[in-house]
Amino acid sequence: MDYLGINIGCVTGSLQDGKFPEKDCLLPLLSKVLGYLIVSLSTTVKLPQILKILKHRSASGISATTFELEVVAATIGLGYSIQKGIPFSAYGELFFILIQGLILVAITYYYSQPVGTATWIRALLYCAIAPTILAGQINPVLFETIYACQHITFLSARIPQIWKNFKNKSTGQLSFLTCLMSFGGAMVRVFTSIQEKAPTNVVMGSTMGALMNGIVLSQMILYRKPEDKKEKKDE
Repeated sequence: MDYLGINIGCVTGSLQDGKFPEKDCLLPLLSKVLGYLIVSLSTTVKLPQILKILKHRSASGISATTFELEVVAATIGLGYSIQKGIPFSAYGELFFILIQGLILVAITYYYSQPVGTATWIRALLYCAIAPTILAGQINPVLFETIYACQHITFLSARIPQIWKNFKNKSTGQLSFLTCLMSFGGAMVRVFTSIQEKAPTNVVMGSTMGALMNGIVLSQMILYRKPEDKKEKKDE
């Protein structure tokens, strides 16, 4: 019996026989369930960050470059996963993260006026190239190279924010809940990527995501001010 690619036949069969399901039966099921759980949670993962910026009408302490590069990385990852035919449960969150990332970039620009010419050029270049990447209309060998570079892109996306946090000894308007959900999702995605036998590049990307999100989360805990504790409950 398959539902959304989840085979529950071996589990129900074992339970009907009064036996606990074998590891080879249970792990794939767990991977699929966790995968779809990540996808469902990703629909709101960046919402706390969006609401916090809108509430304070400020993007102080936030690196616009971080959000820009996250959008680029999500675009590449989504296009690559679609082209490779990877199960939706193993990458579906990239779609929702991309949409929310684009919203974050837009409001960060809005609250970081004036926006320079270079910023508009980057935005226009993305709008011109992104459809081609998402449609997979790229030479497969070149796409592999671009996807490999995605890890560098993701690393480059986090480093400016990590450095800015370290320099300011503050995380500004970063949302603790968004960072926590991103870290937890990345950790689970490492497991599901391995279980789904995703390409090595995908597993490496998930591992790097967990590491970088973990650093940002630790900075939020380290630099958190006492007066921010009440605000955390409101996020």
